[in-house]
Amino acid sequence: MAVLVALGAFLMTLAGGWSAHRVTDRRHLVLGLAGGLMLGVVGLELLPESLETAGTEVYGVPAALLLFVAGFLLAHLVERLLAHRQAAHGAEESNGRTLEVGLTAAAAMVGHSAMDGVAIGAAFQVDDGMGAAVAVAVIAHDFADGFNTYTLTHAYGNARRRALMMLFADAAAPVAGAASTLFFTIPGPLLGGYLGLFGGALLYLAAAEILPEAHHEHPARSTLLCTIAGALFIWLVVGTAHG
Repeated sequence: MAVLVALGAFLMTLAGGWSAHRVTDRRHLVLGLAGGLMLGVVGLELLPESLETAGTEVYGVPAALLLFVAGFLLAHLVERLLAHRQAAHGAEESNGRTLEVGLTAAAAMVGHSAMDGVAIGAAFQVDDGMGAAVAVAVIAHDFADGFNTYTLTHAYGNARRRALMMLFADAAAPVAGAASTLFFTIPGPLLGGYLGLFGGALLYLAAAEILPEAHHEHPARSTLLCTIAGALFIWLVVGTAHG
């Protein structure tokens, strides 16, 4: 089931890359919806489940919350390191290193997408409702992942063929990540910790990347309504799954 669901992430990533090649004026609505879906999954499903599953405390704080904060900071650190490297090499377009910056950034997106697939598989090990909620969030933000993977590769001088190669690698990564979880079962406390870590990273992506990008060029009421609708939809999914 996890692998079949991850195929949705594969298709959504390709859709994001196609949109990067032919940008439309409705992209801000898709990103606004994705941000709401991700926020809903983190607050209504991932965090409560990780707190319940991880169980243990470290110096008076639940381990799941510590890992949640660690996931947020880790995503921020990776994003800052990539931004610093891009800025450092951005003016060096004649020495060949700019191409490598684009490929490095795209490769980081591929690694992130593989971990998304692992999160889908791990969530399905909890129960189908949890798996469905995490899959919705992953599939939603994979549109932005595909868009950014193609854009980062192409914007730094790489040929269209290489940008498409990185896009397909990013699209296939969630499927590979989900498939890997078929060969092992994650112990309960470790699973709870991983879901907390993933939740922190997902919240960072929603709050610092997806939603600001959605409202940057189109601060429209319709974008905000899409964000609210995304969070409400996850509430409906969670309520149905646990009802």
